[in-house]
Amino acid sequence: MIEQRKPLPQSARRAGWVGCNIVMESIPDTGKIFFIKESQVVRKDNVLEKWQQTAFLKTAKPESKGWLVDVLNCLDKIPTAEFELQDVYAFEGELKELHPENRFVKDKIRQQLQFLRDKGLLEFTGRGKYKKLRLSNG
Repeated sequence: MIEQRKPLPQSARRAGWVGCNIVMESIPDTGKIFFIKESQVVRKDNVLEKWQQTAFLKTAKPESKGWLVDVLNCLDKIPTAEFELQDVYAFEGELKELHPENRFVKDKIRQQLQFLRDKGLLEFTGRGKYKKLRLSNG
């Protein structure tokens, strides 16, 4: 999500300084909290509720956080609220590229879905079926 920029040239006052950009496209919809959306101010209680939904990420280990964010991004690409485990498995290749050190990608996907279920963002409805509860960009 954080992209390093080129160092400032030698002619710059702060030569060699390196800044960064936040790559908004890599942030899952769940992690985007709007104060203003579509030219309308979002109610404070809605903003705070949305913040609380993902507050657990503050204490997550960096290696876990990466997987969680990547699985959330995959879930954002599934257009329906209800989906099956196979729908998420369709992203196995993409996740393998992002995490080449992991040889058990499907196991990790299931682990992340269980974690999201335990945090109240997903509901397991049975036999490999899930429902998005609070996963939206609103």
